[in-house]
Amino acid sequence: MVPELGPVRYDVSAAGYGVGAETRGLLAAARRTFAQHARVREQVQECARRLDQPLRVALAGQLKAGKSTLLNALVGQDIAPTDATECTRLVTWYRGGAAPRVTAFAGDGARADVVVRRGRGAEGPPGAHGLTFDLSALRWNSGAPREVEHLEVEWPSPELAQTTIIDTPGISSLSRDVSARTSRLLAPGGNGVELPNADAVVYLLRRLDTADVDFLEQIGGAAGTSEAGARHGNPGGAGGPLGVIGVVSRADEIGAGRIDALHSARDVASRFAGELERTGLCQSVIPVAGLLAFAAATLRQREYQAFEALAGVPTDTLSAALLSADRFARPELPLPVPPELRAHLAGRFGLFGIRLAVTLIRLGVRDSATLAAELTRRSGLDELRAVLDIQFAQRAEELKAHSALTALARILVANPGTEADNLLPRVRTLLSDVHGFTELRLLGHLRADEPPLPPTDLAELQRLVGGTGVATHRRLGLPSHTDIATQREVALAAVNKWRTRARHPLADQFTASACHTAARSAEGLLEILHEPPTTPFARITRA
Repeated sequence: MVPELGPVRYDVSAAGYGVGAETRGLLAAARRTFAQHARVREQVQECARRLDQPLRVALAGQLKAGKSTLLNALVGQDIAPTDATECTRLVTWYRGGAAPRVTAFAGDGARADVVVRRGRGAEGPPGAHGLTFDLSALRWNSGAPREVEHLEVEWPSPELAQTTIIDTPGISSLSRDVSARTSRLLAPGGNGVELPNADAVVYLLRRLDTADVDFLEQIGGAAGTSEAGARHGNPGGAGGPLGVIGVVSRADEIGAGRIDALHSARDVASRFAGELERTGLCQSVIPVAGLLAFAAATLRQREYQAFEALAGVPTDTLSAALLSADRFARPELPLPVPPELRAHLAGRFGLFGIRLAVTLIRLGVRDSATLAAELTRRSGLDELRAVLDIQFAQRAEELKAHSALTALARILVANPGTEADNLLPRVRTLLSDVHGFTELRLLGHLRADEPPLPPTDLAELQRLVGGTGVATHRRLGLPSHTDIATQREVALAAVNKWRTRARHPLADQFTASACHTAARSAEGLLEILHEPPTTPFARITRA
């Protein structure tokens, strides 16, 4: 018989009940049951290994959505080729490593080192490319030449040490095989052999059309959401997508490069968010000017000096020069910056970035570091990083557990007739009932549909369910040094308050459900705060 697992515990470090520990127990039981089935046992073992690896975040979207540019901006280094080469048609895994290394993998596991070439790029003339992976002369470690299945990039980066980023081909590629690579990675078919490879997804949007909605539904089906999962035959039934964040990419282009372009992009993002969050396909939608974000992260002193020189040009003269990138680079224009450098600025920052940088200098920015920080903030990258931290990084263990449970459910359904069948009901229960998963879904819905609560109560509700972080003091709105007794007192008051709100006879269904979720979160905090300080849970009070 499959051993009975212990009761579920609330663990705020995973933003929900102790799903990580129970997931490991279920995987161990499945591994023992399939001890004589090597292929299935290895699939289960791979699920278990993923729990100890960095969170896997995939960048997805249609062709030319700006995935590689956003990846470079998030990492703060030029590590992903952005020109239209064969590399952008392959799934590429970016992991932390001691030294830069790029490896090509074939379907049978054979590997070959990839030569990395760097053009003059940001320091070169217009049209020069930056980083390129040369796949023209691969030397495989065994046998004859093969077709490359995917690439793996190891790079020394603090960001990649914590998170593995997967850059995927555009889903609207003219080649069906290229688009299928992304589908297989994020939304594998129902045969139980291929398993989802990402724990969370950042989906880039330039517009919201049928292809985007259909693919987000496929991701939801692979992740085990209730609506999308039912349509795609997924056994999990988790009740809504977890780690899916939308990004209105190349946001500066929405406003044609005007200085108020991001305001227009934010309006578009709000409309997309309303449409996607109401259907449970996305947790939040954020506008980001990826090109500007990456340029700001790698701003050079000579670029700052060029912007400083342009800031001294009369406004009307500069506005006329910035009607187009080609016009801005014309040699005959009487500007105090050489034409080649002007073309370089247009390629690196875009017209929006140039206008914004010049405006900031005119308003008082006096050094390159301050300009870089302000450009980064205004690009939307800081907001995206904050959302990624709260909804992905701080809930990494929970998201990984959800991926493992979803994969285990697929494995069990595909291999019936053993004692492991007894595990499937518990797996499905965890996917649908774990409170941390409910919190994530509520946070997404709160961005599109606020319950009719006073602003202070709404802010408290969002804090309780982890909207500003998952540490107990953050959820309770208290300083980090607050003593345990005070935290318990505040948590108990929150339980009583939100239980009462949930039972209010005039509360609509959404409001009652949100209040009930907040009350359950407060109850979980109270349980943690009653643990002796020597337990593993005590680390949360010191986070």
